[in-house]
Amino acid sequence: MKHLLIGAANEIRGALRAAGPAQLSRRVLGVSPGGDAQFDIDAVAEEAVWKYLLAHAPVPLAVLTEDHHRRDTGDDPRHLLVIDPIDGTRPASAGLEMAMISIAVAPLDTPDPTIGDVTHALLMELKSGAWMYTGPETDGVEAGHHDAPVPSLSTTVDPRHMFWSLEFNGHPMHLMSEAYAHLVDASANTGGVFVFNSACYSISRIVTGQLDAYVDIGNRILKDRPETEAEFRRVGGGDVLHLFPYDIAAAVLLARKAGVVITDAYGAGLEDTALLDLSPLNQRSCVAASNEELHTRLIDTIRW
Repeated sequence: MKHLLIGAANEIRGALRAAGPAQLSRRVLGVSPGGDAQFDIDAVAEEAVWKYLLAHAPVPLAVLTEDHHRRDTGDDPRHLLVIDPIDGTRPASAGLEMAMISIAVAPLDTPDPTIGDVTHALLMELKSGAWMYTGPETDGVEAGHHDAPVPSLSTTVDPRHMFWSLEFNGHPMHLMSEAYAHLVDASANTGGVFVFNSACYSISRIVTGQLDAYVDIGNRILKDRPETEAEFRRVGGGDVLHLFPYDIAAAVLLARKAGVVITDAYGAGLEDTALLDLSPLNQRSCVAASNEELHTRLIDTIRW
């Protein structure tokens, strides 16, 4: 399985390199089943991974990607692959490094597999090819092509000194500002504040030790304050755009294996997230931190 996942990720990278400058035209071709804008670069990646799995999967597989509902490579598949061919389409379209390929594998022995059922996970950096993998045959996290040992978690516990990332896509700015502008103000100078537009990249940077924390809190705000739904749909082009299963399916398992504290914004586990359900009711929030103390301080300090 590890060989198949790394091969599929490298196929995506090769297809995007072969596409040349056309991939940077940043044309929006439509929307994904969940409602997220899909760029020309996404179409290249989606086609590449599907063709690769059709040609190389040794057994029939069920495949869910960001742009497509479940498709099967053959009859009676026993495994589900949940793939985000480019998590971080916007930085990838700009030629920046904050984009990743995410692939999670879960057995199809239940009708509704969840993130808690994921057995194998791969994250690969689109630009560099550096990767993280975990599976039943591994102890912890395996990594390749990184400049330093992985995992390597930070010990920062003071939010004033944390290096952290946050999410704005599909999130009304004024609601986010009300919730954590004080944290941004406190840490922007004596720490670091980043917006990567990629949950996988943000979470993986905690694993590498480059970040201390990551927050995507829109879904809790919506659940706590249902009257904000119109605002979320306004900035989401009519849809609610919070964390989809394919955004975090691989990252959650890798983070946990690495020792990262990762939950939803209530502090509850993400394992019950259904892998095949893209509806707003199944979308999630996320607070991830390199240690329990920082994680607790973040949840306690955000102005819900």
